[in-house]
Amino acid sequence: MNKFTKALIIIIFILINLNCMHAQTTQSNLDQVELMKKFIGTWKGEFGDNSIFFSENEAFGSGMISKSKVIVNGEIIESVAQIHGYDSKADKFIIAELKTSSEVIEICSSWFTSENTGEIIITNPDKAPYRFKFEFKNPNLILQTAIQGDKVVNEILLKRSEIEK
Repeated sequence: MNKFTKALIIIIFILINLNCMHAQTTQSNLDQVELMKKFIGTWKGEFGDNSIFFSENEAFGSGMISKSKVIVNGEIIESVAQIHGYDSKADKFIIAELKTSSEVIEICSSWFTSENTGEIIITNPDKAPYRFKFEFKNPNLILQTAIQGDKVVNEILLKRSEIEK
């Protein structure tokens, strides 16, 4: 075999193998849309300083609409509205959040890291002070942890509940 034929065979072999090779992926194989449905319903949590958190989550397409409020001594001190939309490229939910106490539209991303745990990362403003982790302890109980830097600054248990009007 001459040099040209050997080179041609090697090139063909490489091209065939390139078509058959695939990069490793880090896909979680978690159905984010299905898992997010665990949040559907009404949740209540107490911060321990006479403040109570209520959240009502309703399915909307492949996402969710969430309306929340914080009540202190019977008075609503904060109301929050969120729209959760699934981004199939990122395999995460993008959340747009409005608060009555702020003119800033907060953008977050959220995803499950396992069947029962996940994260919420505030992506704006650039110097967002917190990130959150959540864990479903059972279908009716969520532990949510607020983290600043690498330090846990707050934990709250959210229980499936009927919302108080």
